[in-house]
Amino acid sequence: MNVIQQLKLGFRSLMLHKLRSALAVLGILIGVTAVIWLVAMGEGVSYQAQQQIKELGATSIIIRTIKPSEEANSDSGSRSGIAYGLLRSDYDRIITNVPTILSAVPMREISRDVRRDEFAVSAQVIGCTPEYFPINRLPVVRGRPLAASDLRGLENVVVLAHDVAERLFPIQDPLGRAIQIGTEFYVVVGIAQDRTAAAAIGGSFSARQYNRDVYIPLSTFRKRIGDRVITVRGGTFQNETIELNQITAVVDDVASVDTSADIIRALLSRYHKTLDYAVVVPKELLEQAETLRMMFNVLLLLIAGISLVVGGIGIMNIMLATVTERTREIGIRRALGATKGEIVQQFLWETVVLSGTGGLLGVAVGFLCGPTVEGVRLVIESFMPDVWSTLPSTIHQLEPRLAPWSIVAAFGISVGVGIVFGIYPAQRAANMDPIEALRHE
Repeated sequence: MNVIQQLKLGFRSLMLHKLRSALAVLGILIGVTAVIWLVAMGEGVSYQAQQQIKELGATSIIIRTIKPSEEANSDSGSRSGIAYGLLRSDYDRIITNVPTILSAVPMREISRDVRRDEFAVSAQVIGCTPEYFPINRLPVVRGRPLAASDLRGLENVVVLAHDVAERLFPIQDPLGRAIQIGTEFYVVVGIAQDRTAAAAIGGSFSARQYNRDVYIPLSTFRKRIGDRVITVRGGTFQNETIELNQITAVVDDVASVDTSADIIRALLSRYHKTLDYAVVVPKELLEQAETLRMMFNVLLLLIAGISLVVGGIGIMNIMLATVTERTREIGIRRALGATKGEIVQQFLWETVVLSGTGGLLGVAVGFLCGPTVEGVRLVIESFMPDVWSTLPSTIHQLEPRLAPWSIVAAFGISVGVGIVFGIYPAQRAANMDPIEALRHE
């Protein structure tokens, strides 16, 4: 009952200056809300990255082509351009010399305009094998995926991603119809399932828009498009030769992943003079993503903690003003027998009421993080479509995830900040000379 009475007295005293108390509560509210919101958005981004990594598979090893440095390019370049990246012979060596590999899927990609009559869309043309679809968890919902016979016969067939099919065939059924890629025509044999964009993961994987892909047989890609890529940008001519962009290898057991990756690195280093490839293990990416998440949360807590400290300084300022205004009251209480400890408790309870009220309101507003982010996203998408289109896919797909620990921590820190910043005003009140306090006007 003593605690309840102290809380009531503290609340009643603070209500004598409503505006001043409300401003102090607002400072704590903003700090607590900042902690919860920032951690929630950080958790949302981290969750996206971890889900993408898990989709790659715990037993997968991804070998990607990377463009070497300018110095390496000058060594390997010639008038015919530069050649770099994974080779078809690398694929053969990997599946031959690494006994733990169950399957390996090569892939080649290039950006091209895809047309159908008056309709056109900029897409990513993927040359792949039939195994590409199950290994990337990309089911074909209509028609059929690519088949082994398509590769053997160098067939001009194509599987369209969801968005590409919608834009090229807004009304008609795309199955069995032809589209144009470059100067060649391809028959649509399947439509891939609608899939959300994948966010970038550090420097290992770039963001991927699966719905903007078109898939053709790898052998057809080599024959119709070829390995050489010629681009002209800003008056400069660039000639590059790339055989494969990526090889995804699946091993027999999670315990074999690291050993297999080391063997692949050793094989590639023997036949590549420059570092024009990267071997990435999703298991390592998961550990990296978890580490980054923890570092990110610590940074966000430090930033949001500054807001709480500012709120605590506001509480100290208000309590010092309160002590000055209530000097005569303090003198009367001391004259009637109140001890210094009781005076300290009186003012500390008032700071607890201030910081606790701000903390509870901040927690309540913290639960509005998800709806607020969704509302802002809808406003930008509806009224500023140009800005929306330039935002990264991470923002498009961001879903804040409230972390229970952040709610407890934010409220606990808010109360702790109130107590810490309330100690000095409380001690100042307790140390007043009762006689001088009674004389105060």
